[in-house]
Formats: sequence, C-alpha cells, structure tokens
Amino acid sequence: MMMQNKLIKNLIWGLIALLGASAVGGIALNRGESINALWFVTAALCIYAIAYRFYSAWLAAKVLVLDETRATPAERLENGRDFIPTNKWIVFGHHFAAIAGPGPLVGPTLAAQFGYLPGTLWILFGAVLGGCVQDMVTLFMSTRRNGRSLGQMARDEIGPIGGAAALIGTFAIMIILIAVLGLVVVNAMKHSPWATSTVAATIPIAMIVGLYMRHFRVGKVLEASALGVVLLLLAVVAGGWVDHSPWLNAIFDHEGLTLAWWVIAYGFAAAIMPVWLLLAPRDYLSTFMKLGTIVLLTLAIFALHPEVKMPALTQFVDGTGPIFGGKLFPFVFITIACGAISGFHALISSGTTPKLLTNERGIRMIGYGGMLLESFVAIMALIAATVLEPGVFFAINSPAGVVGKEAADAVALISSWGFPVTVEQMQTLATQMGESTLFARTGGAPSLAVGMASIFGSAFGNGMLAMWYHFAIMFEAIFILTTLDAGTRVGRFMLQDMLGNIWPKMADTSWWPSVLMTSAVVVAGWGYFLYIGVIDPNGGVNILWPLFGIANQMLAAIALSVGTGILIKSGKLRFAWVTGAPLAWLVVITSTAAFEKLTSADIRVGFFAAANDMATKLAAGVLPPEKAAVAPQLIFNQHLDAWLTICFVVLLWVVVLDMLRVAVQSYFGKPVLPSSEVPYQARVS
Repeated sequence: MMMQNKLIKNLIWGLIALLGASAVGGIALNRGESINALWFVTAALCIYAIAYRFYSAWLAAKVLVLDETRATPAERLENGRDFIPTNKWIVFGHHFAAIAGPGPLVGPTLAAQFGYLPGTLWILFGAVLGGCVQDMVTLFMSTRRNGRSLGQMARDEIGPIGGAAALIGTFAIMIILIAVLGLVVVNAMKHSPWATSTVAATIPIAMIVGLYMRHFRVGKVLEASALGVVLLLLAVVAGGWVDHSPWLNAIFDHEGLTLAWWVIAYGFAAAIMPVWLLLAPRDYLSTFMKLGTIVLLTLAIFALHPEVKMPALTQFVDGTGPIFGGKLFPFVFITIACGAISGFHALISSGTTPKLLTNERGIRMIGYGGMLLESFVAIMALIAATVLEPGVFFAINSPAGVVGKEAADAVALISSWGFPVTVEQMQTLATQMGESTLFARTGGAPSLAVGMASIFGSAFGNGMLAMWYHFAIMFEAIFILTTLDAGTRVGRFMLQDMLGNIWPKMADTSWWPSVLMTSAVVVAGWGYFLYIGVIDPNGGVNILWPLFGIANQMLAAIALSVGTGILIKSGKLRFAWVTGAPLAWLVVITSTAAFEKLTSADIRVGFFAAANDMATKLAAGVLPPEKAAVAPQLIFNQHLDAWLTICFVVLLWVVVLDMLRVAVQSYFGKPVLPSSEVPYQARVS
C-alpha cells in the first residue's frame, strides 16, 4: 500500500511538472499571436508547487536544518513591544503584507514595455531560485541570532569592514526604498478621496482588532479576523460614499504634498507604537484585502481566459522605450525588483518577523512561501497590464515629455510604433473609469488599475468599471502603505543597532528616548526623498524608481553575501551555491546597471547626463516656468542619485570581497570570527 501511494504521488508530481513545462514552453515559443492568460497562471502555479514541495523542503531539512524544539527570540526575549510570540498565521499575514510593496505591482507593469516574455521568465525562475531562498535563509539566520538586523549580522559574522559597509549600505538603501514606497502611495491617493479615506480607515480598524485580540477576546484570531474583514469591506463601501459626497470629498481630496506630510506622520507613529497595536493587525488585515483581490482576479482570469495582447518582445528591448530608458539587459531585472528578488525582504526577514516567530517550523512557510505568493502577485499584475491593448498601455504609461502633451500628438506617435490607439478610445475608457483623462498617468499604478478593472468588469459587470478602477487604486495603495510602516520600523531597528555600537543603551528597543530619536531620524531621511519626488513635475518615479531598483537588488546581494558567508563558516561549503549562484547574478546585473546609470550619454538613462542637460536648458532659458522653478533642486537630486549609486556599488563590493576573504580563510582552516548563533535552548511547551 505504501509503495502504491508513493507511486501515485510521484505520478501526480510528474504530471504537474509536465504541465508546468508545457505552459512555460507555450509562453516562451509563442510568436505573432495573442496568447491566453491561463498559460501564465498554469505555469506559475505548477512551478511554485514544485519549488515549495521539493526545493524548500530540501533547504529546510538539509541546508538550514530547522529545529522546531528550539526556542525562538520571541519566546526567550518577550518584552510586550517588539519581541512577542504571535500566531503563525498572523505572522505570515504581517510578513507578506510587509514585503508585498510596489515592486510586484508596479515593476512588472512598467517592464511590460519590453513585452510579456522577459518579465514572466524572470518573475518565475528568479523567485524560486533567488528571492525565496534569500527570504528563507535570512529569516533563519536572524531567528538563530536573536532577531539581529542584516547589517548587524554582517558585522558579527564577516568582520568590522564588511559589517560596517553592510550596516551603512543597508540603512542608506532602506531610506531610498521607503521613500519610493511613500511616493507611489501618494501618487495613487492624490486627488482620490475614495482611496485616501479607505486607506485612512484601515488604521483605526487595525487598532480595534489589535485591542480586541490583546484585551477583549485574547487569542480569538478567527473572531478578530471576521471583525476586521467586515470593517474593511465597510470602509471600501464607505469610500464610495465619500467620493460622491461634496463635503466629505473635500475633506479627503488632497494634493500630493499634503498627503506626503500625512504619510510621514503615519510612518513616525507606526515606528513607535507597540507592534501588537497597529503593525501586526493592520498588516494581517491588509493581507486579507490583498489575497482576496488576487484570488478574485485569478478566478476572473480562469472564467474569462482573456488574451494577452502585448507581444512577447517589443522593439523597445534596444533601450528606446517611452516609459523608461535602458536596454532589456540589465534593466528588466532592475525594474521588476520585488517580483523576483528583493533586498527589502531581507530587512523584514531580519527585522520584525523573527521577533514574532514562535516556532522555527514556520520559517519555511513564511520565508519561502511568502515570497512565492508575492511572485504570484507579480504574475497577476503582469497579466492585468498586458491584457490591455498595447496602444492603450503605452498611452497611459508614456510621459507627456516623450509622446507630447496634446492627445492627438500622443496617439499619432504611439500608433506609428505599431500600437494603434485613438483619442476617442482613450476618452471613452477614461469616462468608464470615472477619470477625466488617462493620458500620461505614469508610474504603473493607473494602467494596472485599468487592467484589473477591465478583467473584473468583464467578469462581474461592465456597469461597475469606475468602482472597480477606484477599488484597484485603493488596493494598490494599501498594498504599498503596509510595507512603508514595516520598513520604517525596521529602519529604526537598524539605526538602533548601529548606534548601540557607540552607546549600548541606544540598542535597547524598549528605551523610549532611543525609540523616539531613531524613529525621527529614519522618517526625516526618507521624508526628504519623498518630498523631492512629490515636487518633481514628472511625478518623481522617473528619478527615484531606477535608483530604487538598483538599490533594492544591491541590498539583496548584500543579504545573499551574509548568508553565503555564514553557510561556509558553518561547514556547509557544499551548499554555498544555494545563495552563491543568485548572488553572482545580482552582482553582475547591479554593477552593470549602475555603470550605465553613471556613464550613459542618454539623458533618459544617465544621472549625470540628465543633470547636465537640464542645467544647459535652464541656463539657456528654454525650460517652461513651472519646470524652471524646481530645476535647481532636480539637478541637485540627479547628482545626489548618481553619487548614492557610486556609494552603493562601493559598499556592495566591499561586502562581497570581505565575505570571500572569510570564505577562503574558513576553507583553509585559518581563524575567522566565531559564530554569533545563540546556543540551543529548548522551547517551553
């Protein structure tokens, strides 16, 4: 009987592998015709199932050797504020909500400029071999080291030079990442009372749920979840009432700068509040909204099996694309970021999550499984963007500075590329979505919302397109804001760790003076970059997103360097390829992308080239008045981005080379720093 069951299981997994391979082959080899979106969903689900069942199980059992009898930091160091043993499903919800920011939504949408094929392949295989591995390994390493931050682990395990570079690099990169998160959410909520009011409502709702589970009905997770979901749905419905009420509309209708100040204030509050009061329940509830929407989108795709209308490859693989400059290699990997591998995840995996984990057994589900789920979100975002007519896609995402301010000029140029679109078509679409115009709505979020609304409308009624569009905008904003609050908190932990090396008291996460001061510094840092992004006439994404992508992937390389070094020091050299292979790939693509951003003469690619071009036009007096007013600051920011990129590259290579030094010394039996892993302590069952 056992042999028969094993044979049946092997047959089932063999069929899944065959189905997945067929789907990937169909996607990769299709040319000249539209392709059914079901191929993408099938390929993703089969690959994810095989990767989780076999690869993650092997990592857990052989490489990391998870031990469910071992006490976790949440149990040993419980303090009621940051170290709190938490239900594994709440931890999973918090972790997923924290890592699933703009990358899996915006990145694949923007990268569709190259066609659907490059992004699809990178999302699928980059995640299972790189992103999931990084998240799982980092979560394990931090859990075994009292929830230490990534930079602190680098210092403890690699040495003072590489550790200092990692500490500085991760903190500086974190500031950029949070700023971009804030910018995307501000752009999504700007002049959208529906989205703004709904996102604002999630804050008191989360606090109600947190108090409910903490004091009123302790441990009643299902009750609290039901309460939270009902309140969230009511908040979505109420957002529609706000949008149609003249006086409520005025209360929640704000310019980007006003929203930026509110986001900055929220970030500070989220960083200092007890994690059980706001962060964990808010992220947990946001996960319901995120997963519910993705499941609904998946069901709609299965019901409709829409055609992906974007070609597999476009002519813009040569770097001439209207949405952003740069060739297919390396910029598709930089643009997609979180959909395949994200350094930001390493900060969450070594920040808040290990402080909540109650059993090492959850590391596989939360680390590897959480990233698989994010990768699936990226696939769904890619589908939603590419089911649009290519002409519509480019009309929404192409900046006015590229295609022209007048609608007639924009459609003429886009149609000349071989992607026909008309002014009437765009106006009708805008009216259906409840917007005045959809031209030049850059940043990825609006086109993704249009794609999602089109799918939902076809499945559940086109008469509700405006509701679906604004629901999608709100969905994206919530997706991103939950990452911002967790990121700010992790940034605070990182700064406390660094200052603790000078004054040990500052490392105490329960000491209020340290909490308040470090939170203020972190928020002020990313708040500045958010401010300069908001005042940018081009929407800020063009300035910050490339830097975000490069910084994010460099941070992933730093995390994989630390993981590789620890594996080698632990006597697991034969397993070092697990983190070493994706590390080598990331070092290549980030170094190449940084080199191009620094040296390219194309003003749409090179930071220095863009700054020099704007300075020349400003001196000649040919800039429009509104752009000339902010040109000096934009020029400064382009130079700042360039020098930050140089610093990031230097810091990355310092960490990598120092890790290689430790690896060589360990291999030849020379002295290295002792392991900082906490000695075994049994769990109290």
